[in-house]
Amino acid sequence: MDLFDRTRAHVLALFRIVIGLLFAAHGAASLFNVFGGPFGGQVPAFGQWPDWWASAIELVGGLLVVLGLGTRVAALICSGAMAYAYFTVHQKIALLPIENGGESAALFCWSFLLVAFFGPGKWALDEMFGRSRHESPSREHETVNS
Repeated sequence: MDLFDRTRAHVLALFRIVIGLLFAAHGAASLFNVFGGPFGGQVPAFGQWPDWWASAIELVGGLLVVLGLGTRVAALICSGAMAYAYFTVHQKIALLPIENGGESAALFCWSFLLVAFFGPGKWALDEMFGRSRHESPSREHETVNS
């Protein structure tokens, strides 16, 4: 087993944490006018479609991914939100992300899709809860030798 195989779960966890933090920071900036303020320049009104909802998904989904809690579902929702943003906002301008300003939407979309399919890696709350649930075998599965 080489270095890449031994460290795979740890590198995936670092990737998950960094992507989640960046995404959550983007959502917080949009919702609360922090970290340099919202991308569009104005904080969306509560419940405003789609800006407020996208920002809420970014904040909550990003935090869930950072913590590794409900990681695969949260990552899939975040990926879908970014695909929606790309096709409804950016692709109207031009086809390629470099031409239409959609690089971050495309990168977040594919990054979260990777996390959804490969899982959270190490240091995830999902892993801790899953491990404790599987450590004690159920009595239903025990066999009695007679």
